[in-house]
Amino acid sequence: MVSKQGPGGSTGRRYSPEEKASAVRMVRRLRAELGTDHGTVQRVATQLGYGVESVRSWVKQADVDDGHVAGVTTAEARRMRELEQEVRELRRANEILKRAASFFGAELDRQHRK
Repeated sequence: MVSKQGPGGSTGRRYSPEEKASAVRMVRRLRAELGTDHGTVQRVATQLGYGVESVRSWVKQADVDDGHVAGVTTAEARRMRELEQEVRELRRANEILKRAASFFGAELDRQHRK
C-alpha cells in the first residue's frame, strides 16, 4: 500500500492489482449470492475499507476486460498509450530531421552561390 498526497490535500491510496482483483471477485460473488447488483459494491468497499467509487470503477473495468460489457479493455488502453507515445516521439524526430534538412539545404545554397 502506498499513500500519496493528491490534489486539494486529499490522501489517495494506490491499491495493488491483487487487492483490486480480490475486491472484484468479492463483488461478483456477492452479486451471485444475492441475485442483485444493488448495494453490492458499497457493501464490499465498506467491508474492505476501500473507496466505493474505486471499487465500482474496478468492477466496471473488469466487466469490460472480461467481455461482459462493451468498452476499451485495459490491454487496449495500454496499447493506445504506447502508440500515442510512439507517435509523439516520431513527430519530434521528424521535426528534428526537417530542421536539419532545412539547415543543410540552406548551407549548400550558400556554398553553391559563392
